[in-house]
Amino acid sequence: MTVSDLSYPRHGCADCGLHELCLPAGVDAAGLARLDRLTRRQQRSLLRGETLFRQGQPFQSLYVLRSGAVRTAVVDADGVHQVIGFGLPGEVVGIDGMLDDHHRTEAVALESSTLCEVPFEHMEEVLGEVPALQRGLMRVLGREVAAEQEHAVAMGRQQAVARVALFLRGMAERHGRLSRQSDFLKLPMPRADIANYLGLAVETVSRALGRMEDEGILAVSGRSVRILRPDALAALCRTADAEASS
Repeated sequence: MTVSDLSYPRHGCADCGLHELCLPAGVDAAGLARLDRLTRRQQRSLLRGETLFRQGQPFQSLYVLRSGAVRTAVVDADGVHQVIGFGLPGEVVGIDGMLDDHHRTEAVALESSTLCEVPFEHMEEVLGEVPALQRGLMRVLGREVAAEQEHAVAMGRQQAVARVALFLRGMAERHGRLSRQSDFLKLPMPRADIANYLGLAVETVSRALGRMEDEGILAVSGRSVRILRPDALAALCRTADAEASS
């Protein structure tokens, strides 16, 4: 699988370079064909800044990112946004709506993005016919729980550099799943979103990146981050993990 395989949407699940990462992973050819009939004409394209769904909107579909990136956030009564996650290719967006048939978050494209829309009422039928798809959905739910746990660990760190290091480690791992360079991150989100997600000021995130750059751990240029010393970044994360378990 090459990066170019992941960048351009194709026509069906079986031909998509992402199908081993998202819901259909492990599904046989017959199951993929069944899922294809469900999703083939349910593809969405978003420009940067366009909304996929709004908080409180009735839940009707799950969305699988094929290219681009999406930010999810909770909006309070005063209109203040709290970023709670970022979706990358191969990942599923909209799971929050499964709880009570309404989206508890809003999702906005961070850049031009394409998604497969999977109507949930039809998916329930397919889940009964394709057991491997049930396992895929369980895996997606497990990934959501793991992401929330990682976020909780990061938020529990007092040092900003530890929070930023954990964030970068998570992004590197996700890049690796996409067969992208895990030591070179082209972040789709602005620093303001990273700061909001980590509960920090934008200036604090910039200082943390600057400190790691001064120590030769990173090379930062705009939204591009090259990890020069993965061992040193891992050491920062291990320290944060040790604090969380103590």
